[in-house]
Amino acid sequence: MIWGDEVDTDTYGVSEIRDGFFDASFLKPSSLSAQDVLEQSEDTLPAGFDKGSPLAAEYFFPGQWHELQSLFRRVTTTRAGIRLFKSFAAFFIAYVMCLVPVVRDWLGRYHYVLVVSVIINHPARAFGAQVDGTILTILGTAVGLGWGTVGLLLSTSTLAAQAGYGGILALFLALFMTSIAWVRSFFIRFYQAVLCAGIAITFTTLAETSNHNIEWAKLRSYAIPWLVGQAIALLVNCLVFPDAGARALATTLHNSFAVLQESFVVPCHRDNRCRRRLAQDFVDLSQAFQDMSLDITITRFRPDDVRDLRNLLQGVIRALLSLETETYLFKDSQADDDTIAVNGTASTSSNADTRPGVIKDLTVLTKDVLSCMTEGLLRCDAALMDLSGCRQYLGPPASVSSDVAPIQIRIKRANAALDIAQSALLDSCDYSASSMQDSDVVQLFVVARHVREVASTIENLMAKVHAMQHISDWPRICLPSYPFRKAVHRTNAQVRHDRGGVAAGSYQITFAEIAQLLDKITSREYKPMPRGDKEPEEVDLRAQDSHAAVDASADDDATPKRKRLRYKTWRILYHLQGFDSKYAFKVCLVTALLSVPGYLDLGWWDEYEAWWAVTMSWIVLHTRVGGNLQDLVTRAFLAILGAIWSGAAYVAGNGNPYVMAVFAAVYMLPMLYRFTQSSHPASNTHLH
Repeated sequence: MIWGDEVDTDTYGVSEIRDGFFDASFLKPSSLSAQDVLEQSEDTLPAGFDKGSPLAAEYFFPGQWHELQSLFRRVTTTRAGIRLFKSFAAFFIAYVMCLVPVVRDWLGRYHYVLVVSVIINHPARAFGAQVDGTILTILGTAVGLGWGTVGLLLSTSTLAAQAGYGGILALFLALFMTSIAWVRSFFIRFYQAVLCAGIAITFTTLAETSNHNIEWAKLRSYAIPWLVGQAIALLVNCLVFPDAGARALATTLHNSFAVLQESFVVPCHRDNRCRRRLAQDFVDLSQAFQDMSLDITITRFRPDDVRDLRNLLQGVIRALLSLETETYLFKDSQADDDTIAVNGTASTSSNADTRPGVIKDLTVLTKDVLSCMTEGLLRCDAALMDLSGCRQYLGPPASVSSDVAPIQIRIKRANAALDIAQSALLDSCDYSASSMQDSDVVQLFVVARHVREVASTIENLMAKVHAMQHISDWPRICLPSYPFRKAVHRTNAQVRHDRGGVAAGSYQITFAEIAQLLDKITSREYKPMPRGDKEPEEVDLRAQDSHAAVDASADDDATPKRKRLRYKTWRILYHLQGFDSKYAFKVCLVTALLSVPGYLDLGWWDEYEAWWAVTMSWIVLHTRVGGNLQDLVTRAFLAILGAIWSGAAYVAGNGNPYVMAVFAAVYMLPMLYRFTQSSHPASNTHLH
């Protein structure tokens, strides 16, 4: 379509109008110099790229020393030290119990399972996550022992079965490992259960089985230490600096307000890193609400209020992302006759006498709105931290008032004044048409309008916080409320950390849902709106849900073809070709091959308890995509180091339990920190 002469020539006079979808304009690309492109590219990179290569000598050793100092500071001054103390205390109690001869004899040959049980469900987590982990680990262990017991009974039930003793046990192991590997990959919520079930089934079908004689006492020597280990971890979690689960939520909210306040530095250069932090904060808020809804939480916040608070904060973030902070609206502008300073350059305009008035009117009022928003966010932060009981640990300082009501009145007045001023300026006849068409003046109105939109979202946020302050002063127990259909694909923060590779699992489920939604949308028949010279009353105008909303809520409009058995069968077979099935096959193959010596009459298999080789292969076969050589080297190195360290401990004291305990404490402190809090937990170095 070719427009009239009044169109800007930069658009080339071309536009495209699509039927109800979007109106696209083809604009001339802005010209940028090579230096500008380079600077903009550097601004988009994370802050870590400002430094040189981390492997360079001038950065590596100072960086390691800085990390060591930072680690020491975190352990001694933050809750990281408390979490490390809780996990180590539970481990050391279990380890000392295994060193006591009376306790060791009562637990049986596999008394060390007590320590393994404590490590897998360590107490360095919130109370709700600890209870959830205790239930899942015990349930998974029971299922693994039960399935293995059925296999043992069938393998010795008849003479024919005894002839195929090893084959029956191998079949039971392969089927079970394939099933739980698929569950481990697809249903992330049951990670702890299937992990423990895999350990239990390998123990039941491979420990003391090489001579074809079943030792039923081994089941007791595994189950009892496991239950005692879970009891120790649960007691330590509840008695030593208990975490009711509200602190993680309070920390996320406090960090969110800090990022929001940082974004109100106006004017400033367009900070891509700040915008990236806003986007990350948008995700963190959803994750915090999800974690609260997944487990038992004791807090003054109600789940419905937290959901509304999350939505309002995300609304503020969306409004801030559209706010252009690189503007001269808030810079000091000086007019000298017909010359005005704009962005550091001098320009002459026939409407120069009108620009200073517009700038002055909007600047004063918009600055007042910005001041109210900054104060409002600070008071909301203080009010929420008071409700959570974490203000003395997180902030803001006690000098900041948590009374939201006064600032609510102030921001309403500021918003009203800005609205009146904008309306008066637009309707005023004092300014000529040319001044209203001036791009610089228009920019002022655009920035002021965006500030007004942000102010509206913050005003709603303050109203919600004010309402939450008057609900209840007593903490309450919030049971899990997350929808089960979604909860099976998500888990709490500590399990995500211990499991490793959470991004791959989350992206896999998310993209699967997006692909399914797009498939439903593309299968729908499109019916365009009628066109013609109809009267307004003849046009069928009615509110309709979007395609995505209709298809996401129900599948009632599915075509008969998609309801046929043939199509459903194809969908199942197609899904079996996915990543989950491939991972399950790999697990089945590895564990089956490693377990072959366990069904042969080999004395060394039981003497050295080689069933742990199969167990470790199950533990370290993560579902994350892209395992690297570093993981293999780390696991192998620390396995050798652990064996050498244990041998040195035994030789140093000739088996003295006190010397063994000291050596174990020195070795396990850094291992437990790596497993519970570091950024590389998935190496499972604690079990080596």
